[in-house]
Amino acid sequence: MTAIRNTPPNVQSTTGVKSAERALDLMEYLASHRSGATFPRISQDLGFPKSSLHALLGTLVGRGWIYLDEEQRLYRIGVRVWETAQSFDYLDSLAQRAEPYLRAARDELNETVQLAVLDGIDNVYIAKVEADHPLRLVSRVGMRLPAYATGLGKVLLAYLDPADLRARLEGVSMRRFTQHTVATWQQLLERVQDIRERGFGEDDGEYTPGVFCVAVPVRDGTGRVVAAMSCSIPRVRLGEGPAHRDHLVDTLTRHCEAMSRDLGWRGGGQ
Repeated sequence: MTAIRNTPPNVQSTTGVKSAERALDLMEYLASHRSGATFPRISQDLGFPKSSLHALLGTLVGRGWIYLDEEQRLYRIGVRVWETAQSFDYLDSLAQRAEPYLRAARDELNETVQLAVLDGIDNVYIAKVEADHPLRLVSRVGMRLPAYATGLGKVLLAYLDPADLRARLEGVSMRRFTQHTVATWQQLLERVQDIRERGFGEDDGEYTPGVFCVAVPVRDGTGRVVAAMSCSIPRVRLGEGPAHRDHLVDTLTRHCEAMSRDLGWRGGGQ
């Protein structure tokens, strides 16, 4: 399963090795251009010096991480990426374990239900079941979004150790996607504290205008939050007052607790 960054990298490292960062930026770029990209296009989009880009591409092609279509002169992700991904089957296993609970929640709510995990300060969607409404949330498995701008992401951030959370946020600049996006890190810290107290998170048009989302944590056998489940609904289908939201939260909580028990959780996590 490939996690694809659909937004520009938002972490400006002050300690990373430049050549390693460029190699990773190049891999992420090609992962988001599945039909391939030419050298001039890559150079233009990433802004790397041409000599450095030639060297990076040569090395990565030689090691099998990038494939060069000689006839079309297109660079694509190589077979080594797929081979390496096969050794990391935890997310696939988690997604498979989640499927019956996602479907049960979807059937009960008739709204799109998703599962995501945290990667750095992004949430990555690893499973999704669609509602049968014609108006649906536009998302996909593998999609990556800034955690601070989604209900799922804020739930995942909320259950990190506070020192870990602050370390992840250090040096990261926030981007406002809508007028409702969390604007400051202090505001985010207040939101995650509220999530820990209430046990669920919300996203009211913070990433996509007109979409309301609630999210609830999923725990493993140690009590650690390993994922979050969400229900996303267009604002036009959300009833007035808190009753509809509370129904969404209660439904997700039941199915998340059932999934957590399936993963070995016996209660008592904070």
